[in-house]
Formats: sequence, structure tokens, C-alpha cells
Amino acid sequence: MTAKTIVVGNFKGGVGKTKVSVMTSWEYANVHNKKVLLVDMDPQGNASTLIARSAGITEINKTIFDGFQEGNLENVILKVNENLDLIPAAVSFKNFSKFLYQNFKTDLEQITLLKRLLDPLKENYDYIFIDVPPTISDYSDNAMMASDYVLIILQAQELSLEGAETYVSYLQFMHDEYEAEIQVLGVLPVLLRAGGRVDQTTVERATELFGEDNVFSNVIKHLERLKAWDVTGIKNDDHHDRKAHQTFLDVVDEMEEKLARFEEEETNV
Repeated sequence: MTAKTIVVGNFKGGVGKTKVSVMTSWEYANVHNKKVLLVDMDPQGNASTLIARSAGITEINKTIFDGFQEGNLENVILKVNENLDLIPAAVSFKNFSKFLYQNFKTDLEQITLLKRLLDPLKENYDYIFIDVPPTISDYSDNAMMASDYVLIILQAQELSLEGAETYVSYLQFMHDEYEAEIQVLGVLPVLLRAGGRVDQTTVERATELFGEDNVFSNVIKHLERLKAWDVTGIKNDDHHDRKAHQTFLDVVDEMEEKLARFEEEETNV
């Protein structure tokens, strides 16, 4: 078992990256019975907060920044349940760039720290998901270098589309400059309003830009229940909860199809 490592990204904030990171991890672990590690690379720690709230975890003693400082991420893994683990983040992680510059001399050493520390853990998981801030930064550079795939989140608005385009361009830069071995798994639309004209137009434009095969046919619709989970934690109590879960289960199924296609293409090369 060697984990497929997937960073969830876009260089536009507020598009739903964290929710998708958390929910795909949650469904893979709890429904598909896969071993999953969610890595929170965002100093705001929103993914960590949502997972902890959902699992009834009231105390987080060690975070990813402790792991980086100790040179070992294994010691900061928080067991959420039988199949889901979390490497949490906290506000102290805002000092990551300063830490890198003080301790590593070259750009390559700085941007491959996460990869070096994650590689020994990959044999323990089927999937590793990485949630990152929406910035060109040491956080996103480390996540890109550590990942096999990127799932680009596209909120149905122009700025998000531009953020997705910039993300793809930056991936190419990382490949050319540092030989980053990362592929675009796909572009996942997150709708502001189901059936909205702007939403539909943005998805159509994304399809033209990235190609029909690269844009997910399943979309994350605007669901009030997802907002409620920020307060209550992830639930599965009624049909509204189940409807929200099904949305992400459909996305996970399509992710599996895309991953299988990538593996088949690599086998045939």
C-alpha cells in the first residue's frame, strides 16, 4: 500500500477547498473503508477544527509545525477513527516560512520538506489529502512537491476561474523549475447557486479551457447543510445530511474513475 497523495487547491480564497478536503477524506475513510491521512497545511486550521468538532476531539496537543521542527510527522498524527488520521495545524504555523529560511539553505530543500517527511508515512495509507491556503507560498510549494495529483476547486465565478488558470500555470512552473511530478486530477465545480446562469457559464468556460475530460461531471451544489456542519460538525442524522454526504460520495466515485484512468495510462506507457 502506497498512498495516492492529492492536494486540493485554487489560488482564490473562499471557494470550498477545505470543505472538499475534509469531506473527501471523510467519505473515503468512513464509507469506502480506506486508510486516509488529512494533512492541514493552512495556519488557520479550519480543516482541523471541522474534523475535531465532528469527531468530538476537544484537545489537540501537537500540530504539523511541531512535526516540522522535530523532523518527524509521525509523532503529530491525531487518530480520528479507525480509518482516518489528521495532521492538524494551528496559528503558530504562520512562522513556517521563517523556519524554512533559517534551517534550510536551498530553495529545493525548503520546498521538499513536506515530501521528505510524508514519504515514510505513505505505506500506512491509501490516500493522503493536503489542504493548503489559497496563496503562492511555501505552503503550496511544499504541498505541490509532495503530491501526485491536484484536485482544483472551481467556484462558479470569474475570479475563481482565473485562480484555477493561475494554479495550472504555476504547476507548470514548478514542473519546469523543480521537476515537480504532479498531475491535474481534475477541476471540481462548486456552485454558488444551483441552476444559476453565472454558475453555468463559468462551468462552460472551464470546460472550454481545461477540456471536457478534465472537468468533473459531478458538482458540489450550494447546500445549506454544509454550512450547518461548520457549527455542529459532520452529521448523518436526517435526509438533509444524507443528501450532502451523497454529493461528496458521487465526487469520490468520479475521482476513483479518474485515478484508475491515470494508472491505466501509466501502465501502458
